[in-house]
Amino acid sequence: MTRAMRTGTLDSMGTEKTPARIDPQRPRARTHKERVREASIERILDAAEELCAEFGYHGFTLKDVAARVGVSSTLIHYHFNGKESIFEAVWARKVPASTQNRLDELRRYAEEAGDKVTVEGALNAWIDPDLRLHLEDRNYWAAIGKISAQANSAAGWGAAKMTSYFNPVGLALVDLLKKAMPDCDEETIFWGFHFLSGAMTHNMARTGRLDELSHGLCSSDDFASIRKHMVTFMAAGFKAICAASRKDKLE
Repeated sequence: MTRAMRTGTLDSMGTEKTPARIDPQRPRARTHKERVREASIERILDAAEELCAEFGYHGFTLKDVAARVGVSSTLIHYHFNGKESIFEAVWARKVPASTQNRLDELRRYAEEAGDKVTVEGALNAWIDPDLRLHLEDRNYWAAIGKISAQANSAAGWGAAKMTSYFNPVGLALVDLLKKAMPDCDEETIFWGFHFLSGAMTHNMARTGRLDELSHGLCSSDDFASIRKHMVTFMAAGFKAICAASRKDKLE
């Protein structure tokens, strides 16, 4: 075999060395240029997230994002194809982690409960994962929580994002509630979910109105108290409207 045909290299003694094996599962190290690009995108998304939380989807421009980051608008357009592109990236960065946590919790509860699904258990599996996220890292989730609250109250851009990101986890809860209340009609359960969804995103908005209304007795930022009371309150509501629906049908 000639040297040109060898697959390895020679060491200092002239012996052929076995070439290093490449692990296909091992992630490739990022280049400096790639790290700089990723850091730049993160700063842009942080700014866009903050602006949207403060002023709403229609209340900021890409020029506002550039000014908050301290870069030219050209850089924003280099990374993103317009406002919807950057807004979608804001959602895609954090919301899937939230919805996946809830889906995992709902599946786990369904497996554990089997045929003994309860309204309280189903609601807790849907509500608690998000409340835990906000308790563990308030600052990280604050802005996206406000954006979700805005989206849940807005037609058009808001409804589209809620449908895309939250419908699967919402329908997973509805399916569990049907098992917990087999004698409750589907229409009533969906109305209950409508009320629940509004209350949940209102919690995430942290408007501060509760603080003023209660003269400081309660705080809209008190996620520990929300976690303590919300499941009990919502479960009672679901049971009450289902009972009323059954009564109406009997009359």
